Amino acid sequence: MEDVHKKGFDADLVWNDLEDCCLNGVSCSQCQGKDCTIGYAKQCIENFRKFPKKEVAEGVELIPTMDLKPYDEAVLETAIAHILKECKDCKEDHTENCIINVIRNCYEVGLFGDPHPYEGSALQYLMYLKNNFPGHSVRIADLYMKQNEN
Repeated sequence: MEDVHKKGFDADLVWNDLEDCCLNGVSCSQCQGKDCTIGYAKQCIENFRKFPKKEVAEGVELIPTMDLKPYDEAVLETAIAHILKECKDCKEDHTENCIINVIRNCYEVGLFGDPHPYEGSALQYLMYLKNNFPGHSVRIADLYMKQNEN
C-alpha cells in the first residue's frame, strides 16, 4: 500500500475547493476540461476517487501552465491552505507527482502564474511564500493555522 496516502486524503474537501475555484465557463465561454488548471485538477481528483493512488502519472508535467484565467485570489488562497492541511509533511519522501503536490501546483498557476517548489514541508512552503509572495503568504498562513486549531 505504498502508493496510498498513510493518513488519508480528503478528496471531498479538495473537490469542493476546486468547485469554488472553477469559473464555470464565465471567463472561458465553455469548460476546457484538462486544458484548464482547475479542470485538470478536477480530473486528477476524479481519477483518485476511482483509483486512490498517491501518484498522478506525469502529474506535474501535464499541468496546463498557460491558463491565464482571472481566478478569485481569496478562493485560491483558501484552497492552498486546505491542500497544505492535506499534506503529510513527507519531507525527504516528497514526490513531485503526489496528488497533493499536483493539486497545489494547479492552484499556484492560478494564483501566481506558475508552480513553485515544495520540499515536503508545509512550514517550509509557508516560509517560501513569505519571502516571495508576502501578501498572499499572510492570508494563506492565517487560514492554514486556523485549520490546525480544530
